[in-house]
Amino acid sequence: MEFLCYHRDRPGSMPLRMALLEAHWSYMDGFAERMIARGPTLDGEIATGSLHILDLPDQAAARAFAFDEPGYQAGAYRDVLLRRWQNALGRTMWEFPGGRTGGDRYLVLGLGEGEPADLAVPDLDGLIAFGPLLADDGVTWLGTAALLVAADPAAARAVLTPDRYAAIEVHRWQFGGRPS
Repeated sequence: MEFLCYHRDRPGSMPLRMALLEAHWSYMDGFAERMIARGPTLDGEIATGSLHILDLPDQAAARAFAFDEPGYQAGAYRDVLLRRWQNALGRTMWEFPGGRTGGDRYLVLGLGEGEPADLAVPDLDGLIAFGPLLADDGVTWLGTAALLVAADPAAARAVLTPDRYAAIEVHRWQFGGRPS
């Protein structure tokens, strides 16, 4: 089962996050084989959150992943978005043809209500990851998440159909993991 986990930073938590960076990476090393995508969201150079998309055995394992994370345990995050997710592209971020660098990259979260939207994969070269957000049952549509290269936040937002979501969030994002 695939899950999207987005830890949103508590304001002013950057010093704590930096102090926990090695603990965070070591924790994530234990899930390396299960990762589909990972990386921080940013406001300038300041992290605003930490995104992980991964394949785990069940909902209990996903909750353990989210809430045992060292930054969460230490109080660095204000909240956690944890949803089932479906990998519509069938690849990891490391298989993205555009590579780790180049262009502005974004996380777009469409939080849905009502009839599902954007179930088909858009025809877009800069798409890194894409898929529906689902309820615990793995069927009920709750929104859509995308990672992509785009010219600006407005262009990133345009990957989702306007007026089909209760809210659309656009966050600057970068490939994560230990520096090579």
